[in-house]
Amino acid sequence: MRARRYTEAVKNRLRAGELGSLPVLISLASIWIIFVSLNSRFLSPRNLSNLSIDIVGTGLIAVGVVFVLLLGEIDLSVGSVSGLSAAVFAVLNVHHGLAEAPALLLAVAMGAAIGLFHGLVVAKVGVPAFVATLAGLLGWNGLMLYILGSSGTVNLDDKGLVASLTGYYFPYVAVAYGVAAVGTAGYFLVSLRDARRRRAAGVPGRSLREIGVRTGGLAVIAFATALVLNQFQGLPLALLIFLVVLVVLDLLLRRTTYGRTVFALGGRLEAARRAGVGVDRVRVSVFMVSGTMAALGGLFLASRVTSASQSSGGNNLLMNAIAAAVIGGTSLFGGRGTVWSALFGVLVIQSIASGVALLGIRGAVQFMITGGVLLIAVIIDSLSRRAQKAHGRV
Repeated sequence: MRARRYTEAVKNRLRAGELGSLPVLISLASIWIIFVSLNSRFLSPRNLSNLSIDIVGTGLIAVGVVFVLLLGEIDLSVGSVSGLSAAVFAVLNVHHGLAEAPALLLAVAMGAAIGLFHGLVVAKVGVPAFVATLAGLLGWNGLMLYILGSSGTVNLDDKGLVASLTGYYFPYVAVAYGVAAVGTAGYFLVSLRDARRRRAAGVPGRSLREIGVRTGGLAVIAFATALVLNQFQGLPLALLIFLVVLVVLDLLLRRTTYGRTVFALGGRLEAARRAGVGVDRVRVSVFMVSGTMAALGGLFLASRVTSASQSSGGNNLLMNAIAAAVIGGTSLFGGRGTVWSALFGVLVIQSIASGVALLGIRGAVQFMITGGVLLIAVIIDSLSRRAQKAHGRV
């Protein structure tokens, strides 16, 4: 009986346009099937290991974008902030001899400060986020070029702390399997607790059978990933950090009063303000999260090439970060999305890039495919919102 009630609830949500991550998962599966049929090396341990690292820098930036999009805002400065953070770290460490750890902390703190500045300009002054962050895109890029100076490129220590962020792999196979086991067990326990709490409140919840099926599916994916990574060089440190950040921020959004406030404010800022909610504080905070994640992502991108240069933060990074959030299922209208949207979206984008590179196709094709996927995601978002309005859920 409970399972039937929950199944009906799921069907009603789908009919009402609440599709969740279903579209992006279907897209990702289709992309992988197409590329592996064209080149079997796409699913090789080396390629998948490289893919798991390539998604981290852009993915971290996309996570920050998700927070801003949940309020129906936009942050166009994240690419420039990421490049600036890499430049600040490189100059402090290489040119001024500051140790890597404090230089890294200062670079991330600078990203948070920039986010604070953008948030105050938007929330307190009333400047539209598009304009405020567009100015930031130009201004912070100019500051990055100024800091780098005439040389234009600063090479990092290829054996240092930042280089190890994307260069270190856990050599023991037990680490990857242990992470898979902990993640699967954690998901099962949290899902079981949620189901019990919902039943206690008289609200339809997932049955034990469905929780078991979902946990089993996650276990298959997690342990298969661990198996593949161990066949190359082991679990990459970058991927582990990315997953930890996603779990922590997901708990922040879904399990705290602050997170519930962010979702509640999405697209309904004025109504929330009249209800006495501290709208300005929340708006400032999401821009701070965006700036912080952009700075952190910039350091991972610099780690990948062990340098900071005039091209840092460029090369379509901004578009890819925003596209990753939207393709992953975060609504442009606010109020809908999760931090896992960044993971799914950036997986789609980097899978396309990896597949195109393996096939030796011109890079222009990659942009066209990514643009088409983004357009489809936006159309699905619009249709989903229209269905929700028709069912009185918006």
